[in-house]
Amino acid sequence: MTVRAIIGAQWGDEGKGKIVDRFAEDVNAVVRFQGGNNAGHTLVIDGHKTILHHIPSGILREGVENIIAGGVVLDPFVLLGEITALEDRGVIKSPAQLLIGSECSVIAPYHKALDVAREQHRGATTIGTTGRGIGPCYEDRVGRRAIFAGDLLHPQRLREKVTQSLLEKNALLAALGAPTFEADTVITQLVEIGEKLRPYIRPANIRVRELLDAKASILLEGAQGTMLDIGHGTYPFVTSSHTVSGSACVGVGIPPQAIQDIVGITKAYCTRVGNGPFPTELEDGLGQELRDRGSEYGSTTGRPRRCGWIDAVALTYAARINGFSSFAMTKLDVLSGLPVLKVCVAYELDGVTYTNEVPVDADDLARVQPVFREFKGWTEDITHIKSFEKLPQAAQEYVNAIENLSGVRVAYVSVGPDRDETIVRNS
Repeated sequence: MTVRAIIGAQWGDEGKGKIVDRFAEDVNAVVRFQGGNNAGHTLVIDGHKTILHHIPSGILREGVENIIAGGVVLDPFVLLGEITALEDRGVIKSPAQLLIGSECSVIAPYHKALDVAREQHRGATTIGTTGRGIGPCYEDRVGRRAIFAGDLLHPQRLREKVTQSLLEKNALLAALGAPTFEADTVITQLVEIGEKLRPYIRPANIRVRELLDAKASILLEGAQGTMLDIGHGTYPFVTSSHTVSGSACVGVGIPPQAIQDIVGITKAYCTRVGNGPFPTELEDGLGQELRDRGSEYGSTTGRPRRCGWIDAVALTYAARINGFSSFAMTKLDVLSGLPVLKVCVAYELDGVTYTNEVPVDADDLARVQPVFREFKGWTEDITHIKSFEKLPQAAQEYVNAIENLSGVRVAYVSVGPDRDETIVRNS
C-alpha cells in the first residue's frame, strides 16, 4: 500500500494534473480532496488535451477508481458536463469509474451570483476570484447551512435547506443590487441534476477507508497551491480552502500517518493568476515571453497568468509547511533558449533577510525586494530527453540549485506537456 499526496508548491497552475496522471499508472484510486471548479488540471495524452475541473486526473487511466471527496465543493452542473464529455469520448464507460462523495458541499446558483456581486462591489479592491461560487459555498459549510451532494437525492430535505438559505442569500443579493432567486426554481434545478448524478453519489470517506483496509495504492490530488492556502497563503488574495498537505487528511477522512509520500509540484519558473503580491513577477517583455512560451492562460477562466522567475524562498516555505518528500518540476522545456535564468534566493524587507520563510502579512510581502542569483541558460530542445544526465549541463545545474536552495530533492522533471515527457531521476 502507498498513499501519496500531490500538492501545489506555488500559486497553483503548477501542472499537478500531468503529474497525477503520470503516477496514476500504478495506483488503484485517485482522490481529489479540496477545492472546486475554480481549478483546472490539464492532461496531454498523445497530443490530445483534456481539461478537468472536478474529476480527478486519474480518469484517463484504465482500471483506476476516481473519487471526489468531501473536502471538495461541487458545482453539479459543471460536473455533469464533464462526465458527459468524457462519456462521449468513451473515457467513462461505467459509474464504477467515478464516485461523487455524498458529503461534498454543493455550489448552488445563488452561490455563484453572490460571488460575482461581491467581487463587483469591491471595485478597486477586488481579490480576483473566478466567480464560480467557491467561497460562498465554503462559507455555508462552516456556517452549518451547507447543501450536500446526498441532499440532491432527497427533495424534501433539499427544499428545507434551500428555502432557509435563500432567506439570507436573497437579502445579501438585494443589498448588493443583484437579482434574487425563487426557491422553487432552484430546487427544481437541483433535484433534476441530482437524478442525473445519482449513479455516482456515494459516501467517499467510507470508500477511501475501505481502500486503505484493502492495502490499496492511493493518490491524493490537491487543487491550487500552497501560497493560495486560506490559512498559510497571501491572505486575503487566496482561495477558500486549505491547499496544504494536512488538508488531505481532513478532506478525505484519513489519519496523517496514512500518507507515506508528499510530492510538491513546482514549475521551473513561477506564475500567479489574480491579484495579490508576487515578488518575482516580470512585468516586462520577458514576462510576456514566458507567458507565450508556456501558454500561461488559465484553463478555467482563460485569464493571462502573471509570470516571473522561480522563487526558492516560497518553495522552501512550502516545503516546511507540507513536509515534501520530493519535488516534481514541470515546464523546464519552456526555459530553453533563454540566455540567462534567475532564481530568487532571498527577500530583503526593512533590514531583515528572509531565506526560508515568507512574511505573513500580504502588504509586507508586496514590499519585499527579491534577491536573485543568475544561472546560464541552454539552447537545446530537451523535450525528447529521457534521463537527467542527458540534459544540457546548464539545465542540470539549474535543477540542482533548486534542490540545494529548498532542501528538497527534485525527483521528477517534466520536459514537455505529454504524459511520457517526464524524467524520473534515480535516487
